[in-house]
Amino acid sequence: MKGTPNPQQGTVDHGNPPGLRAQQAKWKLTFVFVVVVLVYMFTSWQTGSSLIDLWYGLPDVWRMVLELFPPNWGYATETWGRLSETIQMAIIATTVAAILCIPISLMASSNIAPNNYVYNITKQIMNILRTIPDLLLAVIFVGIFGIGAFSGIMALIIFSLGILAKLLAETIEAIDKNPLEAIRASGGNTLQVIVYGVMPQILPQYTSFTLYVFEINVRASLVLGFVGAGGIGQLLQRSISFFQYGRAMMIIIIIFVAVVIIEYISGKIREEIM
Repeated sequence: MKGTPNPQQGTVDHGNPPGLRAQQAKWKLTFVFVVVVLVYMFTSWQTGSSLIDLWYGLPDVWRMVLELFPPNWGYATETWGRLSETIQMAIIATTVAAILCIPISLMASSNIAPNNYVYNITKQIMNILRTIPDLLLAVIFVGIFGIGAFSGIMALIIFSLGILAKLLAETIEAIDKNPLEAIRASGGNTLQVIVYGVMPQILPQYTSFTLYVFEINVRASLVLGFVGAGGIGQLLQRSISFFQYGRAMMIIIIIFVAVVIIEYISGKIREEIM
């Protein structure tokens, strides 16, 4: 009599033996490695640069490090003023973007948008906003409004609006639909659905996203200053251009401390909210 099959017994793999599978994996890794090396060599040849240039540039790096110290604290007063301007730019841009993103994100949410036409148009506008780099926006607004903080604020508004609207739209699409249906069934209009059904569900995430974008705007405003869009970044760019490395180091230290403190406070607030 043939014995009944034991379900606990493992089935024999009659496919590729382990040795052959290991050999195939080895060849795949080798192929990927060769492709990466060839791509690196080609791009290095095309750009005329390689990691060897880093080795040759080490003496200059060491020389600059020595020139950065000691920091020149004689310009600390002016630096604190520009840092305050940078933070104010981030606050204004984040506040305006946080207000504007609410109607945009509602129209870009499939469960709230009045029709597919509005939904698709708004989604495309959001995609366009997110594809424009903040530096390019700063250059455009500096060309329109001139050098100064206002150009940086406008660039940060457009930049952060794309981020906030996308995050908030995705959050709205993921909310519980039962409260919305209950409000509609009881005769509530669209505004009541938004106020009593949508906002209570997204308020914690909305606040967290706003704080997160504020952190991004603080860091972005530092870079925008290099193209004349105001803030402490403009002061840092000027110090480097005139080879005032001690002053530049002082600015870098102040920026580092300020960013760390802002991110710590923002992170704690987000933890309490969420």
